[in-house]
Amino acid sequence: MIFPLSGLLIGAIFGAFRAKSRGGKTKDMLQWGAVFAIIFGVVGIFVLIILQRTL
Repeated sequence: MIFPLSGLLIGAIFGAFRAKSRGGKTKDMLQWGAVFAIIFGVVGIFVLIILQRTL
């Protein structure tokens, strides 16, 4: 259960830092953070499913 939640958090932080490093403003940071949070959250869900089925 922790993988999707941690993926959301890590993705949001990573996306915001990436937008900030490219010179983005607040709205850019929010958008990049949301996109990366969704991507990392989905990856976390797949990791959780794989671990549940193999263990």
